[in-house]
Amino acid sequence: MSGLVNALAIAAVVVLVVVRQFRAQRIGAGRRWWLVPVVLGFVALREPGIVDAHHRTASLVLLGAELLIGLATGAGWAWTTRIWAEPDGAVWSRSTKASVTVWIVGIALRVGLFALGTAVGVHQDSSALLLALAATLLVRSGILLWRSGSVAPAPAVTAATTAYGDFTVRSAPKERV
Repeated sequence: MSGLVNALAIAAVVVLVVVRQFRAQRIGAGRRWWLVPVVLGFVALREPGIVDAHHRTASLVLLGAELLIGLATGAGWAWTTRIWAEPDGAVWSRSTKASVTVWIVGIALRVGLFALGTAVGVHQDSSALLLALAATLLVRSGILLWRSGSVAPAPAVTAATTAYGDFTVRSAPKERV
């Protein structure tokens, strides 16, 4: 794929992920949670320009740093995501404001790496970013699936539940004398 197609694929995946992260999503153990990251990783690794031939060592160091940032972003995103279980046992997730902070820090670090690589003269291909995005999604999904195994279902909703979710015991109404 060309750099433009990779850039469009990265932008599409990021937009899809960002839009979906603030909607409640069901976490399913039977889903193929690893499929999208594996496809992204495959697309990234089949490109020959992932490592600069003229600056191999610096390029590999930058690629390693990019992957570490991707792994840390995925882990941070997973740990700042709220998860809960419904009374029927279904486990759901939704990102929080802290997740936005994790994304902003991850993007800022990636911009810094790109600037460092440019200053050193390393040619950087979009494949490295695509590979780091695959690592981010893989780690996030794996941690969320692991966390979902320890979430207890919420108590069933009863007539004693208020509009705010507080469970209270309601007494009988007082009789007028």
